[in-house]
Amino acid sequence: MVLKHPRHHRHAARDMEINPVFAREPVHVPRYALPHGEMGPDTAYQIVRDELMLDGNARLNLATFVSTWAEPQALRLMAECAEKNMIDKDEYPQTAELETRCVHMLARLWNAPDPHRAVGCSTTGSSEAAMLAGLALKRRWQHRRRAEGAPTDRPNLVMGINVQVCWEKFADYFEVEPRYVPMEGDRYRLDAQSAVALCDENTIGVVTVLGSTFDGSYEPVADIAAALDELQARTGIDVPVHVDGASGAMIAPFLDPGLSWDFRLPRVASVNTSGHKYGLVMPGVGWALWRDKDALPDDLVFHVNYLGGDMPTFALNFSRPGAQVVAQYYNFLRLGHEGYRRVQQTCRDVAVRLSTEISKLDAFELLTDGSETPVFAFRVREGIEAFTVYDVSAALRERGWLVPAYTFPRNRTDLAVLRIVVRNGFSHDLADLLLEDLRRILPRLAGQDRPYRGEDDAGAFAHGVETKCPRTPGPHE
Repeated sequence: MVLKHPRHHRHAARDMEINPVFAREPVHVPRYALPHGEMGPDTAYQIVRDELMLDGNARLNLATFVSTWAEPQALRLMAECAEKNMIDKDEYPQTAELETRCVHMLARLWNAPDPHRAVGCSTTGSSEAAMLAGLALKRRWQHRRRAEGAPTDRPNLVMGINVQVCWEKFADYFEVEPRYVPMEGDRYRLDAQSAVALCDENTIGVVTVLGSTFDGSYEPVADIAAALDELQARTGIDVPVHVDGASGAMIAPFLDPGLSWDFRLPRVASVNTSGHKYGLVMPGVGWALWRDKDALPDDLVFHVNYLGGDMPTFALNFSRPGAQVVAQYYNFLRLGHEGYRRVQQTCRDVAVRLSTEISKLDAFELLTDGSETPVFAFRVREGIEAFTVYDVSAALRERGWLVPAYTFPRNRTDLAVLRIVVRNGFSHDLADLLLEDLRRILPRLAGQDRPYRGEDDAGAFAHGVETKCPRTPGPHE
C-alpha cells in the first residue's frame, strides 16, 4: 500500500492536544512531524493506544485469513525472540535449526519423495513464498532453454484469474507474461482443459490454488497435472506445477489425506503456504518448499555456514524477526498431527454449519459451503432489489463484524458476493451471534426503497481478491 503524504488528508488536523493522565498538563503533539522534545513513556503509550482503539476488532474480522488468536505461551515465546534477526543464522544457530526442522516437517506432511532432499525456507508470508517459487520456475526454464539454444525473452505463467494478487505482482516485477484463465459461468477456478490450452514452449509453469481466496474452493491439482503429463507426451513440452497452498496446504493434509495435490504428483515442483493463516501463527511467516534440489536452481541460493554446517538461504527480504518461526515450531510441537486435525476440523465444522444456516435465509444463495478450506461465499438471491451485498457488509459492520463484499473478476464481474473466513478462535458461539445479527438486519434492509451501498463503498476491503489489472490479451487468450 502506498501511504499518502499528510497534505492529502484534507480533513485531518496536523496536530493534537492531549491530556493522557489527570495530573498532567495538556501536551501539544504534532501528528506528522517529529515532536521537538521527549515525553514520558506512559504518555506516548497512551496516545498510541487511544488511537488504536479506532481499529476494527481482529477477532471479528471475517475478511482476513490471518491468525488472530494464539496461546499465551506462543505469544511469550514470540516476545522473547523478537530481537533475534532471522537472517543472522550464524549468530542465532538454534533459531536456524528450528527453521530447518519446520521445513523437514512440512516436507513429510506434503509427501516429498525424499524429505531429506526437499529444500525450503521460511518467508515473511505466502506472498514472498509465491514469488520465490515463481523465480525458481523462471530460472529453471531459462536454464533449459539456454541448454537447447532457444530464446529466453518471452516467459509466461499460466494461472486462473482467481489467483491472489501477489502473482500479478510477480509477473510485473519479474517480467513474466501472466496468462489468466477467466471465470466462465459457474466455473470459478482453473480447470485442466483451460490451463493446458494456454501452455506453450515459453510457459515456465502452471499455478494451481489450494483454497481460492474468492470462494475457498480447491483447484483440481491432480487433473491439471495429468493433463500436463498428456501434453508432454504429445508435444514434448514439459510444464511444472506450483501449488499455492497459502491456506489449503495446512488444511488438506489433516482433513483430506486422500486428496492428491502435493509432492505425490511428480509434476508438482514446489508448494507454498502461509504459516500465519491455517499454520496458526501470528503474522508474518510463510513457507516455500521444493521437491528436491533440482527444482530450486542453485544459482538462486546463497549459502551460509553455521556451526560447521551449510544453511542455504533464499529470500527477497533481509532482516526480520525469528519470533514467528519459533512460534511455528512451537505450534508443530504443541499440536502435532492430531492437534492440527482437531483445530482444522473444528474450523470446517463451524464454516459448514454457518453456511448451512445462512442458506436457509431467503435472502441468500451459497456459492460454496466451507467444506474444503473453512471459507465460503454467498450472494444476494436474484429478484431482491432493496439491498446489495455491500449493504449487508455495511450493516454487519455496525455491530463490529468485518465481512467483505466484492465482485468476481473478468467474465463474472456481474457476480457480487460476501465471503466469510472461519479461523481458529471463531467458535460456534460467535457463529450464532453473527447469525443473530444477520437475521436482525435483514428486515431493515428489505424495507429500503433501494440499495444504498455499492462497489465504491467497499474500498480496499477485499483481502486478496483484487481485480487483476486490465491488459491487452496475448495471442493465446
